[in-house]
Amino acid sequence: MNGWITILLLVISNVFMTFAWYGHLKLQQMNVISSSTPLIIVILISWGIALLEYLFMIPANRMGFHENGGPFSLMQLKVIQEAVTLVIFTIFTIFFFRSETLHWNHFAAFVCLILAVYFVFMDK
Repeated sequence: MNGWITILLLVISNVFMTFAWYGHLKLQQMNVISSSTPLIIVILISWGIALLEYLFMIPANRMGFHENGGPFSLMQLKVIQEAVTLVIFTIFTIFFFRSETLHWNHFAAFVCLILAVYFVFMDK
C-alpha cells in the first residue's frame, strides 16, 4: 500500500511543482500579471506554490524509500518521479497552453521514459 500512497503523493507534489514552475506563464497570458511584474515577485509567488510541492514530495520520498520500510529504491523513486512529472506536465500543457501541440517525437520520448521505468524495476 505504501507504493500507491507514495505515487499519489508524487502526483500531488508534481501538480504543485508544475504550477510553481510554469503557472506564472499562464498568469501572464491571462493578464493577471504582466511581463513587467518584477521577477522577484514572480519568484516569491512560485516559491509559495513550491512549498506546497515539498509538503507532498518529502513525505512521498520518505515513505516510499525501502530503508524506511517503503517498496522503492532511491533510483526507482527518482524514475517514478520523472515519469509522473512528464505526465502531469503534458496534461498541464494540453489544458492550459492550447497553443502547444504534441508531436510524434514527444510520444517517442514518452515511450523512452516508460522504458526507463521498466528498466529501473528489472531484476539485476
